[in-house]
Amino acid sequence: MSEENQKYNAVIMEIRAGVGGDEAALFASDLARMYTRFAQTKGWKVNVLDESLTEIGGTKDMTLEISGDDVYSKFKNEAGVHRVQRIPSTEKQGRIHTSTATIAVLAKPTATQINIRPQDIRSEYYKASGAGGQYVNKRMSAIRIIHIPTGEVVTCQTERSLQQNKESALSVLAARLLAKQKEDLDKQMGGARKAQIGTAMREEKMRTYNFAQDRVTDHRIGKNFHDIEGIMNGKIDKMIDTVSKELN
Repeated sequence: MSEENQKYNAVIMEIRAGVGGDEAALFASDLARMYTRFAQTKGWKVNVLDESLTEIGGTKDMTLEISGDDVYSKFKNEAGVHRVQRIPSTEKQGRIHTSTATIAVLAKPTATQINIRPQDIRSEYYKASGAGGQYVNKRMSAIRIIHIPTGEVVTCQTERSLQQNKESALSVLAARLLAKQKEDLDKQMGGARKAQIGTAMREEKMRTYNFAQDRVTDHRIGKNFHDIEGIMNGKIDKMIDTVSKELN
């Protein structure tokens, strides 16, 4: 394992619906479940830091913290635009739709790696809400943190405690600041996180999930993987290991 992989035993994974409306949100939800089930088979801890759901059960965006041995090296190549081709459950005429979702994978820094000064953040509090705007609770337990020097904005509302939500939001902020720090050190234009998520346009795909042909294609290495039902249920060991071997 490389020195970089040894340093990080936790990642912040940000999953967002891209192009495709409701179907994109459903696909984002499917990806969240896929990665969660894969992590559970590894004995890793998965914590939902923030999520915004649609009324039909899709995911507009979700932030996960996944911790465990070797987690960063396994997930770092999952970042990018994921494309799905299938007949949506909402499609009445049986037509195949193409939609996208984006994945960003950020290493979670240790407490000594990123120092967030209290005077550099502004906190806003509001009521946590669920799909369709229904309140999860009536207290001001949700939080929005703005990092003044960089303009980064992080929200968190999944915990009932304001303090827990604040700690989760600060974890996400620290991960984003670490990614930005790496960008600056490497003198990369646009930034690692921005490069990972792209603009979510269909032509930017790094992987395609074709349900009709029972095939997942990783375009970066030009290889196909079958048993898409198993893959969507978390059986992605072979795919992750193959990609890692080819790209690293």
